[in-house]
Amino acid sequence: MKRLRAALSLANVVVIGAQWGDEGKGKITDLLSRSADVVVRYQGGVNAGHTIVVDDRVLKLHLIPSGILYPETVCLIGSGTVVDPRVMLGEIDTLRDYGISVDGLKLASTAHVTMPYHRLLDQAIEQRRGDRRIGTTGRGIGPTYADKSERNGIRVIDLLDVDRLRDRLLTPLTQKNELLTKVYGLEPLDPDAVIAEYAEYGARLAPHVVDCTRTIHQAARARKNILFEGAQGTLLDLDHGTYPYVTSSNPVSGGACIGAGVGPTLIDRVIGVAKAYTTRVGEGPFPTELEGSLNDHLCDRGGEFGTTTGRRRRCGWFDGVIGRYAVEVNGLDCLAITKLDVLDELDEIQVCVAYELDGERIEYFPCSAEDFARCQPIFQTLPGWQCSTADCRRLEELPDTARAYLRFLAELMEVPIAIVSLGAQRDQTIVVEDPIHGPKRALLSV
Repeated sequence: MKRLRAALSLANVVVIGAQWGDEGKGKITDLLSRSADVVVRYQGGVNAGHTIVVDDRVLKLHLIPSGILYPETVCLIGSGTVVDPRVMLGEIDTLRDYGISVDGLKLASTAHVTMPYHRLLDQAIEQRRGDRRIGTTGRGIGPTYADKSERNGIRVIDLLDVDRLRDRLLTPLTQKNELLTKVYGLEPLDPDAVIAEYAEYGARLAPHVVDCTRTIHQAARARKNILFEGAQGTLLDLDHGTYPYVTSSNPVSGGACIGAGVGPTLIDRVIGVAKAYTTRVGEGPFPTELEGSLNDHLCDRGGEFGTTTGRRRRCGWFDGVIGRYAVEVNGLDCLAITKLDVLDELDEIQVCVAYELDGERIEYFPCSAEDFARCQPIFQTLPGWQCSTADCRRLEELPDTARAYLRFLAELMEVPIAIVSLGAQRDQTIVVEDPIHGPKRALLSV
């Protein structure tokens, strides 16, 4: 582990999902966090989740960055996140039960708070959509971001003073109660009960609350290594994803600047994480989606069940079109490919290299969800390797056909593959080249 830490000397790095989320960012962030002084979660809320396996213990976190496992690392939940304090405090208690210190956990005072009416409205609105539902988690994320944009939100700093909280809540809670009762036929919330509950949350969170931007820039001036962690994935980005089947924030690398309060010149490197195949949760177009036994095979071998909702994920072949799009939108310097071992038993593997749209071959991601839904994948078939890769720890130990598959993905997306993950355990990882200081935009040579 000491050798790996030395190889991964960090700069200021953004880690993003290059598909529809659930790519295994938690494991890659955990790997890179070993060399990070500060880990910043810059967007999303409890609708995201990552699973980390440590000494056969499975940790499922939704808000707290995986860097919390390293006692000397500062873990900052940034201003661009939306925070459900009940969930966050539950994660704090769980970590303490595991004997993991949370002294390094920091929370931006300007992060917006998910309130109980946000959860109720999220679920009610989604139910009303019927066949046009988006597939939200029902955790209140969209309504929280909506209130933020309408300048009607509650921020973490408001929880620290009960009088200020009461004053801030007066207008939004009155409005939300009218919506809950008159539009959706639900019971109203008791203002006094909500104020008391969230003031207590504020008191418990107070020791962790900091000025987000100031904290990050102090670390930067001290030449600390900063890792920016995104939630969800590129194709769920509010502006650049498969709208309207997207999340309510910006998971792309540019979102790190807004959500953390830094300029783009502070970022040295952007690393994308992608599965060796593709999955998505919820509704929306998915050109390479599989059905039947192949879908079941990938789902079962890959453990494709959502960390947050437990929903079974939709599985499909690797989509090189959205992969190239993710490279462009995020300015990716390199990729981490996860779950290569899930493909071990297949005799052949298909990769989408282009789409057919209304009889025309296209190699770009359509802006319209309706156009995207009509896209038919154009596949290239590659041979499988039909043997286990789970114990491989060096690139040379992989079967020739597995290396050829990785090379094909790298050449298709025109970005090097720096890390290959072959299972959930920390040591089931191959570091192909230094993902921080390796050559930029070169092709993988294997």
